[in-house]
Amino acid sequence: MASSGSDRPIIGLTTYAERTRFGVWDVESAVLHQSYVDSVVRAGGVPVLLPPTGAPHRELIPLLDALVLTGGADIEPARYGRAAHPATVTRPDRDAAEFALTEAALGATIPVLGVCRGMEVLNVALGGTLVQHLPEVTGTAAHQPDVAVFGDTVVRLAEGSRAAGVLGTETACRCYHHQAVDGLGEGLRAVGWAADGTIEAVELPGERFVLGVQWHPEQDSADLRLFGALVEAAKKKSGGQS
Repeated sequence: MASSGSDRPIIGLTTYAERTRFGVWDVESAVLHQSYVDSVVRAGGVPVLLPPTGAPHRELIPLLDALVLTGGADIEPARYGRAAHPATVTRPDRDAAEFALTEAALGATIPVLGVCRGMEVLNVALGGTLVQHLPEVTGTAAHQPDVAVFGDTVVRLAEGSRAAGVLGTETACRCYHHQAVDGLGEGLRAVGWAADGTIEAVELPGERFVLGVQWHPEQDSADLRLFGALVEAAKKKSGGQS
């Protein structure tokens, strides 16, 4: 286990690079919703924030016991061979940093949890593609009802999947996404679906913990099951030794 001075695994969390107001300041910042940090802490992990420098800092991976690819803006469509849709909003600095981190994490076989954009990063990193504007496919904005308003959906999970082993075969979710998986990345299996057929969860089969969810589990403070499963997988991968 990466050294944290205890038996609590170190969990890396990718962050946003955005202009942010706090105190007397209005400056460019590396930031993340506090709910991610709180979820990791309450699940028994030590959160470490990873800024989107744009550089491929693969050397970070040996310092981590697990990686959370957090939500955020859209992925540059050129990464999966598409022209940009008018509704697509990208952050190239995040793409550069997170695709490098994802490649390194998969190579090091540390546990990975992708959340919303993070699931999309995982899919595209493995050669998959995305639907760039979901309302054009589903005919509704149910997955992103309004600006900064989370939608409520129920996701059906495949029996025997890692996701179902953690959450059961059906789970209520908070979601906020206007994009979704189209073609699956190499090796990934779709294991969760909304009622309209949108893929809401993917995973790599087998013993490795590589799981992506299109919803936002950090928004439900009463349900730590996914973060708890990630922490336990990190302990198992490292042998539980600090």
